[in-house]
Amino acid sequence: MDYPEFHYKWEWRLRSPPERLWPFVADTNRFNRDTGLPGVRRADDAVGENARQNLRFSKLGVNVEWEEEPFEWVRPYRFGVHRRYSAGPVASTRVLVELEPLPGGGTRLVYRTWIRPKNLLGMTTVPALMRFSYARAFDTAFRRYDELAMTAEPAIEQQPAAVRFLPGGRARLEALRGGLIERTDEPELVARLIETVESGDDFVMARLRPYALADAWGVPRRKVLELCLQATRAGLFDLRWDLLCPLCRGVKESGSTLQEMEQRTHCETCNIDFATDFDRSVELTFRTSPTLRRVEERTFCVGGPHLTPHIVAQQLLAPGDVRDLTLPLEAGRYRLRTLGLAGGQYLIAAQDGAKEVTLTAARGGWSRDEVRVSLAPTLHFKNSTDAEQLFVLERMAWSDQASTAAEVTALQVFRDLFSSELLRTGERISVGSLTVLFTDLRGSTSFYREIGDAPAFGRVMDHFAVLREAIAEEDGALVKTIGDAVMAVFRRPVSALRAILDAQRRLAAQPGGAPPFYLKAGMHHGPCIAVTMNDQLDYFGSVVNTAARLERLSSGEDVIISEAVRHDPEVEEFLSTPQNQLVPEPFEAQLKGFDEAQFHLWRVARSSGI
Repeated sequence: MDYPEFHYKWEWRLRSPPERLWPFVADTNRFNRDTGLPGVRRADDAVGENARQNLRFSKLGVNVEWEEEPFEWVRPYRFGVHRRYSAGPVASTRVLVELEPLPGGGTRLVYRTWIRPKNLLGMTTVPALMRFSYARAFDTAFRRYDELAMTAEPAIEQQPAAVRFLPGGRARLEALRGGLIERTDEPELVARLIETVESGDDFVMARLRPYALADAWGVPRRKVLELCLQATRAGLFDLRWDLLCPLCRGVKESGSTLQEMEQRTHCETCNIDFATDFDRSVELTFRTSPTLRRVEERTFCVGGPHLTPHIVAQQLLAPGDVRDLTLPLEAGRYRLRTLGLAGGQYLIAAQDGAKEVTLTAARGGWSRDEVRVSLAPTLHFKNSTDAEQLFVLERMAWSDQASTAAEVTALQVFRDLFSSELLRTGERISVGSLTVLFTDLRGSTSFYREIGDAPAFGRVMDHFAVLREAIAEEDGALVKTIGDAVMAVFRRPVSALRAILDAQRRLAAQPGGAPPFYLKAGMHHGPCIAVTMNDQLDYFGSVVNTAARLERLSSGEDVIISEAVRHDPEVEEFLSTPQNQLVPEPFEAQLKGFDEAQFHLWRVARSSGI
C-alpha cells in the first residue's frame, strides 16, 4: 500500500549572511546531534555507485536502515539529500535547505522535508515528531547558529549540553594548569586553553586543530601549536595523526603515532589508492585526554558539505542531464571532476573571466583547456555520458589551517618533546618540500690541536647550543649532528637563511677575546623523504645530498644557497633589503656525485663581513 507523502516547510529570518551561517547550518553531523537524532553507523563497509552508502540507526527499539544518495549542494546557498529506506516506518525522505541573502542584510533560511511513510506506524509517528519535537529542535538549533555566526571573531564553539568530566577530572585539569604555565610562561594563553577544555564542543575537542584555535583567538599560529604540544607532554591532550585522502580530503585513518601511518591506503569513497605525503596527507590534531573529560565521537551524519569544505558544489546528474548553477567563487584554481571519469576540467576564477560556461563530462574524457571564469559565474554542468555522474567542483588550494606532519616534525620543540614519534623502521614517506641546511666548523681539526681536546670540545658544545637556539628561533629543527657538522630543516628558505646568518654572526664574535668560530654553511630547498634511522626521524633524497655538498663550498664567512633558495620570493626580498647589508654573488660549480652537471649557485655574505 502506498501512503501519501508528508511535506513540511519552516522559514526563519536570521541576522547573519549566508556566508557566515553556512559552516554551522551545513554541518549536518552537528545539526543532527543538536536536534536529537541518534548516532548512525554503516550497515556494511561497501560504498555504492557515486558514493551511495547503506546506513542504520536504532531509536526507541525501532531499527531503521536506508540507502543514502550523496548530498548535493551549492555553497553557500543550498544543500539537500535523498534517502530510501529498507527497514523502519518510513519509505523515503528528501531534505532541502536554502539560504537566501536578504536585501537589507541577513538570511532567509528555508528548511523543507518530504517524508513518505511505509506503514501505519510511520503515518502516526511522523506528524507528531515533526510538528511537536523536531519543529522546536530545528528552531533552537538555527537560532543558536545565527548567534554563533554573528560573533565578530567566532571562538571555539561551546558544548550545547553539560561537559562530562571524569571523577577527579577538574582537579587534574587545575593541577595541569600550573605545570603548563611553568613550561610555557604564557599564563593568558594557558587560561584560554583550559577554558576551551572546560567548555569546548565535543566535536572540536575530539579533533582540535591548533591553527583554527589560533585564528579564533587572534594570536600567532605557531605559538598555539607549540602550546598544544607542551600541553600534550603535560597530559592535557593526546596526539592524533590523521591520514587524509588527496581528493575528498576526508580522514581515512587515524593513529596516535607516526608508526601507525601506512605508506599507501585506499579511499573507498573516491575509489583510489594513494601514497602517504607528510606535506598534505598527514595532519596533526589533538584530542582531550580521556583522564579529564568524556569526549563523544559518535557519528550523526556521514555525508554533508561539512566533511569536504573545499568542495563548493556537488551535483548528481542522470545521463544526458544539464544542471545550471550560479555560485560565488574565490579567486584561484578549481577542478571539476566526477567519480566515474578519470581526470577533470580545470578552471581559473578571476575578475575578468567568462560569466557563463558549459562544462561537459564526456565518455572520451575532459577538455584539456583550462577555462577562465568570473567570480560569480553561471556554470552549466552537462552529463554527456551514458551513466549517472556525481559532479564535484573543488578548490585546488588546501586549507592553511592544517598543521601538517611535514611542518610539525620540522619544529625543534616537537623533536625535543616527542623524539619517540618515529616511522616504522625502513619505511619512507614523502614530506613535501623543505629547506635543508648543513653546517660545519672551519678548521676544527687544527683547533683541537691548538688548545687541547677538552677545552676544544667544550667550545664545540657551546657552538651547538648557539646553532640550536638560532634554528629554533626560526621555527626550524636540528635533525642531527655529525662530528662538528649539523643538519637542520626548515619549512621556509628565508627562515633557514636568517637562522644561519644569525648563528655565524654570534659565533664570529666570541666573548672574552676568544678566537672566533667560522661556520661553513650550504642550503637547498625541495622535496625530501622521511625515514627512521638510528631511532630518529631523518631526511633523505637528492635535495639533502645537494645541501650537504654546498656546505663544502663555503668559506665560513658566507652561505652557499641553491637556485631554488635564491629565487624564493621571501629570500629575494630579504636579500634586496638594504639594511640587511647582504651581497649575493652568483657562480657555477660541479658537485660530487652529480655527474657533469653545472649548478647555478650564490654565495651570500654581509657587505661588511659576517
